[in-house]
Amino acid sequence: MENITRGGQFLVKETLAENIFTPEDFSEEQKMMRDSVKEFVDRKIWANKERFEKKDYAFTEECMKEAGELGFLGVAVPEAYGGLGMGFVSTMLTCDYISGATGSFSTAFGAHTGIGTMPITLYGTEEQKLKYVPKLASGEWFGSYCLTEPGAGSDANSGKTKAELSADGKSYKINGQKMWISNAGFCHLMIVFARIENDKNITGFIVEYDAANANGITLGEEEHKLGIRASSTRQVFFNDTIVPVENMLGGRGEGFKIAMNALNVGRIKLAAACLDSQRRLLTKAVNYANERMQFNTPIANFGAIRSKIADLATNAYIGESASYRAAGDIENRINARLADGNSHQEAELKGVEEFAIECSILKVAVSEDVQHCTDEGIQIFGGMGFSEDTPMESAWRDARISRIYEGTNEINRMLTVGMLIKKAMKGHVDLLGPAMKVGEELMGIPDFSTPDYSELFAEEKELLVKLKKAFLMVAGSAVQKYGTELDQHQQLLMAAADMLIEIYMAESGILRTEKLVKNIGEANATEQIAMAKLYLYQAVDIIYTKGKEGIVSFAQEDEQRMMLMGLRRFTKYNNQPNVIALKEIIASKVVNENKYCF
Repeated sequence: MENITRGGQFLVKETLAENIFTPEDFSEEQKMMRDSVKEFVDRKIWANKERFEKKDYAFTEECMKEAGELGFLGVAVPEAYGGLGMGFVSTMLTCDYISGATGSFSTAFGAHTGIGTMPITLYGTEEQKLKYVPKLASGEWFGSYCLTEPGAGSDANSGKTKAELSADGKSYKINGQKMWISNAGFCHLMIVFARIENDKNITGFIVEYDAANANGITLGEEEHKLGIRASSTRQVFFNDTIVPVENMLGGRGEGFKIAMNALNVGRIKLAAACLDSQRRLLTKAVNYANERMQFNTPIANFGAIRSKIADLATNAYIGESASYRAAGDIENRINARLADGNSHQEAELKGVEEFAIECSILKVAVSEDVQHCTDEGIQIFGGMGFSEDTPMESAWRDARISRIYEGTNEINRMLTVGMLIKKAMKGHVDLLGPAMKVGEELMGIPDFSTPDYSELFAEEKELLVKLKKAFLMVAGSAVQKYGTELDQHQQLLMAAADMLIEIYMAESGILRTEKLVKNIGEANATEQIAMAKLYLYQAVDIIYTKGKEGIVSFAQEDEQRMMLMGLRRFTKYNNQPNVIALKEIIASKVVNENKYCF
């Protein structure tokens, strides 16, 4: 186990390209799964896009039923409970390709397979799993997840919903109100979080729902939302709802832990759910740019448009690289635990929990990229992009929620750094040693020798090492200065988080491309090399800006001067890339192929 990557270690340990999983590594089985998902989405979902925009909730349910019949709802469910029992990467892959056509369906799918089913497979007793999971895996039943309340959003553990044990000790009575409940309108099962007496932490319950025999459960009207219009979102009210004691999920007071771990998986899946929409939307934008004539030439020939196309392709490629890198690491961790004799539940839980930092990084990065993609997509379409007749307008509205649910991006930014520091305190990741070394390096004389950059990515990899030092310098000094009070300094945490996110994303792109080049040769990967270099160039600027913001806000005088000097040194290229030339390489390929083609 010990030689397997740990979460957060990418900061302090070199990762070798051959040790990461990339989309080029999909097995034949995974490619078949991807193709069957794409066929379903093109035929059933993309072809009926306007039905989702018209709030056709029944059609969302119909699509979910068909997804169940095709086995897509049970990819992650063990075979013992009626699922396909495929690995973590295959689960990511299904989630990725099933989510590209409309946010309405991808929300229904994600809420059902992720937070609606998974808590039972991961925390349920054998009886609970045998009773409920096969129905959920087949799509006979749909699940929902009742955590958020009017007063308890980001602070999920502050919910007021109560569960009271009956006098005969056989059941609990649940009273309270939940809001923003996805799938509420057509679910048969709810995972409900409530507080028993004055417990510090909430407890989870499996609650069956049957509209004919409502058991004190009433639903509010469908919410009118900016986007994801055909995903059923309602308030749920519990009035003396009776739940048998054997339907408690996990132990008493374990609800908060269940909720948080379900969100870890939800976060990386949300990143996956934002990938295929980028591929599809970029393809639509390029199709349009190739057809739209202005000044007697297709707008795809204009540099201003080509720059956008290059950026969108790069973000999609890097998002894929980082998402599947983390998915591969999680799957390896799960397999190692299974080999060590852990149960499926334990292995999955610990495997994902280990990479909670990466899950939060991905959630933030990819949800922001998909929003940018829809926004630039509208821009490439010009006035037509603002019309409901083109797919950009609804995509733009749908993308907006992804920065809010599964923990807002602000919460997730703070979590990335907070969890990293916790790991360091536990001795799981040695941050202190490397941070001290950076301090010593700043006092020393810089190396002025001319390095040898003849090998591909030699300079980029050296720069990545320096960017990690920049993060360690800023975060290390902040921890020294504020200690356990650091979480009170949210703006500083956010700046450090942006540095961390860019390091992980940029490194993932370079490692994927390096692995690809080893397999197909440099000449056949010109555009991928350009994307990896372009992303890093942009990441360096963000890291410099955010690092500076942190340093000038918490350091003074000599310390500040010293750290700013260090930051400049750690973000300095010896040979700046030609950014416009890189964009032109990428755009030419995408425009000529008339689609996202990597």
